[in-house]
Parts: sequence; C-alpha cells; structure tokens
Amino acid sequence: MRSEGKGGSMEGGRVAWGLDGVVVARTAISDVKGTEGKLYVRGYPAVDLSRRISYEDMVHLLLWGELPTPAQSREMIASLRDLRPWPEESADVLVRLPRTMTAIERVRTLLSLLGTGWERYPPTREDLLPFVARLPGGLARSWRASRGLPLPEPDPQANHVAHYLQQLSGSEPDPRKVRALESYFVLLAEHGLNASTFTARVVMSSWSDPASALTAAVGTLKGPLHGGAPSRVLDMFDAIGSPEKAEAWIRDALDRHERLMGFGHRVYRTEDPRVARLREIARSVADPARLALAEAVEEAGLRLLREKRPDSPLYLNVEFYASVVLEACGIPRELFTPTFALARLAGYSAHILEQVRENRLVRPEAEYVGPAPRPVPSP
Repeated sequence: MRSEGKGGSMEGGRVAWGLDGVVVARTAISDVKGTEGKLYVRGYPAVDLSRRISYEDMVHLLLWGELPTPAQSREMIASLRDLRPWPEESADVLVRLPRTMTAIERVRTLLSLLGTGWERYPPTREDLLPFVARLPGGLARSWRASRGLPLPEPDPQANHVAHYLQQLSGSEPDPRKVRALESYFVLLAEHGLNASTFTARVVMSSWSDPASALTAAVGTLKGPLHGGAPSRVLDMFDAIGSPEKAEAWIRDALDRHERLMGFGHRVYRTEDPRVARLREIARSVADPARLALAEAVEEAGLRLLREKRPDSPLYLNVEFYASVVLEACGIPRELFTPTFALARLAGYSAHILEQVRENRLVRPEAEYVGPAPRPVPSP
C-alpha cells in the first residue's frame, strides 16, 4: 500500500503531508482566513488590535479570552512588571551562557531555565505569566553580556515592550519606536495552528510542562521555513543596494529559480492582512532610504512573480515589512526571530491552556512503505 507521492492516493485514503487540510483541534483563540486574507483574535481583527491596545492588554485577551477593563489592564501591567525579576538561582546563569550561543538558542535555553523543578499539571494562567514577563529582559541581558556590554538597571516604570528595548539598547528608548514595536508585538502575538504552536500543543498533550512546550515551540521556530527568515529579507535588500537595481536583481534571481525572501505564505492565497499594517508602521519609523528600497522591491517582486507564475501569484508575507520595522526599532538582525518569539509567547501560552482543558494525546499514524514481511536469515 504505497502512496503516490505527496498527497497521492493510496488504498484507504490519502497521506496528508505536512497535515495540510487536516483539522486536529477546535480553538476559540484565533481564526486565520487564508483565502480571504483576514485574521481574527478572539473575534477581533488583529490589525485593529495592533492600532488600539497595548501588549499587556493583548496578553489579557489571549489568556483570559476578553479585552481587559481599565482596572484589569492596570492589574496586568503591574503583574508583568512585578514578575520581571529572575529567580536568584538562575539570574546569574543567564549572563554566563556561552558566547558562541546564538540568540534563538538563548531563548530556548532561558525558557528551559525558567521551567526548572516543574512537577504540577495542568498549568494555570498564573503559571504562564512569568515566562511572558521575564524572557524579554532575560534575553536582552544575556545578549548584552555575551558581547561584553554593561547591563543597564531596569526602569521599573517601563511597559513590557519599552523594558525590552531599554534592556537591549542600554538607554531610554524613543517613544515612537516603543509604540511601533508594541504594535508589532500585538500583531504577531497569535496566528493559529502554525508549526511552532502545534508543537507546543503536542508537547502539552503528553501532560508535560509549559517550559518544555515553549522550548519545543522555539526549537521549531528556529527553522528558516517557519520563523528564521526575517533577517534574510534585509540581506536581500543589501544585495540589491538601491531602488533602481531592484527589477534587474529580482529578474536574475527568478531566472536562477531562487526564492525571494518575504514573498509567499503557506496559508494566505491573497495578501497577508498583517502586511499592510506593518507597511504602515514601517512608514512611521523607518529610514526613508530603506523604506524606498523596500517599496521598490515589493513592486518589482510582485510584478515579476505574476509574469513568471500567472496561475499561482505570490504575495508579500509578514516577514517582508516586519524586517523593516525591527531594523527601524534598533533590533539587531540576530534578534529578529527571537523578538518574534517574545511576541508569540502570549499566543503559545493561550494554546497551552486551551490544550490542557480538553486534552487528548496527539498520536497520528504513518503509512508504512517499507519492505513486506520477511524472515530473518539464519546465521
């Protein structure tokens, strides 16, 4: 009973390679409408949320299911601030991690550190908040320590995103950049059952702990097919150099059958709804020259892709203008994917809570295509 390639027919059904089209859960967290180009979080348009609420409010929405009242919003801000300090036994470790460790590997290791000694199940919202609260400052301090940079004193009044930028840069951040990055955090906090979110749910389905689930999710995010490509968009911009060179560079790349970074998405068959919002944010904070280059690459790339592939046009994905926004906010390229992970922690946490409420161990099957039964040869 052999399948006929990816998605090919076989006796008894089809192999759903990559689980395409397979529904494995019911969720009330977000609705990704790929054919319509829309994204809703708890029923709200994600783009509108990114314009109107703080990341602390987004955490409340994802973990509690509703937008907070003013009193609940103040309580969430205070809770995340109070939870920022690292436990004494691990605070020293985070600044002594090997300098050769990459930034995303630091995220993975720090999450594991935060989960030391976990024995209870199921986790609660209050169990998950420390991961959201502590990781931004922990990552920033670990990264600065690895480069021999001084560690700044935290500003106790800074909000969640401002705290990250302040600890990363070592100085008080520009309020415009704080708001731009906060909009990014809200917009990227949740996006359905993607590879890393599904991984977190699989881990929790075994009655494991949230640190293991979050660590596994970040391990999935490390791969360039899922979360590791935003910095490659800027590498492409650097290779192109200037707006007038965009068309020739892209045409040559397509002739060589190279992939254009920041174009195409597994789910969306029209423009990712987050792209327009990120473009808008980029226009508010990005260097004009960088923005002009990005817009030239966007125009030439979309036009040439439609020429080359008229039957399957590709659109921009979230990484294209996310890279421009992150660069404009002062995030080093090595920290692009880790910063995305910081934003997504609230979404992962919501899925962890949803999984444990109505759990069943994830146990798919595989179609066997190896040798037929045969005897073991005699010695």
